[in-house]
Amino acid sequence: MEIKGSGGNFESVLGLPNVMPRRDATLFVVDEDRCFGCAACVGLCPVNALVLEGLLAIVDEPSCTHCEHCIPACPVHALSLVEQEKTPPVGVLA
Repeated sequence: MEIKGSGGNFESVLGLPNVMPRRDATLFVVDEDRCFGCAACVGLCPVNALVLEGLLAIVDEPSCTHCEHCIPACPVHALSLVEQEKTPPVGVLA
């Protein structure tokens, strides 16, 4: 791997993919009553799945990997992962 740059601005010639595995069976939830739009979570998201619209953080759920990087940064505890309920297919006994 070759490293280019100087003065603290370095880049790798070998490009690494910006991909993270997704945690299944969970949903990322933003509590709209608590979120006040500080954007602390937006800057921490490694896959850019969070955006700020007005005074509310919005998650692009299909892009979110549920890595939890943003959750501890929220000063009002408005972010969480919840277990997704698994409903059996119609006609199948659980």
